[in-house]
Amino acid sequence: MVNWRCFVASSCFTAIFLSSCSNWAKLSRQNSKQAIQEINVAQLMTEVNDIQKAEDFFNQGNTLFNLHRYKEAIAAYDKAISIKPANAEAWINRGNALTALQRYQDAVESYDKAIKIKPDRHEAWFNRGNVLTKLQLYKDSVIAYDKAIAIKPDKHEAWINRGIALTKLQRYQQALASYDQAIAIQPNKHEAYYNKACTYALQNNTELAVENLQKAMKLFPSKYEKLAKVDSDFVKIRSNKQFQKLIQ
Repeated sequence: MVNWRCFVASSCFTAIFLSSCSNWAKLSRQNSKQAIQEINVAQLMTEVNDIQKAEDFFNQGNTLFNLHRYKEAIAAYDKAISIKPANAEAWINRGNALTALQRYQDAVESYDKAIKIKPDRHEAWFNRGNVLTKLQLYKDSVIAYDKAIAIKPDKHEAWINRGIALTKLQRYQQALASYDQAIAIQPNKHEAYYNKACTYALQNNTELAVENLQKAMKLFPSKYEKLAKVDSDFVKIRSNKQFQKLIQ
């Protein structure tokens, strides 16, 4: 008959195993915590390095933009964006470089990316309006300028460019009101007075066209005499003696 023996060694081994497993678990937890901490530090360092790289590419893009090397600037912005896609500023400046290359539709898309990330960036809305004006999408450009103004009501440039778009739409009274808003913010904005003169001239209002042209010429001598001579906005009043005397 075979006697079933209790394997003490086995029991002992099991006991030791269980004991060792408990100690190993404690050690494992400590090692895991340390490993996690090391991973977190490594991830943080990677993130910091990536942020710095993105910033470097962004600054490089700005430098190239200022040197009018727009294609290279776009390439630098693209690198910054590939690292940090939520960089609204890079999308905006990329749009500016595309605008300089007259790639207007691409520029609109770039500004739209910035707006999606930061809807309150008035620069993105303003620049979007400018490009839409270049594309002769005047109604859309007015909407974009309105967005910029809603965020930054004292942005006189937006009021002026809004006025231009409204003039193109022959919404003359609204355009004049827009120029007046710009003048209320910046009383010496010669562009606003000149654009008012153009808007009045388009309506064949010689008196107010001349009055505002005089103000523009006073603020910026020599520029507007030359411009008014060739500007098609003054066709309706070009033969007027008062106008001719002013631009001589």
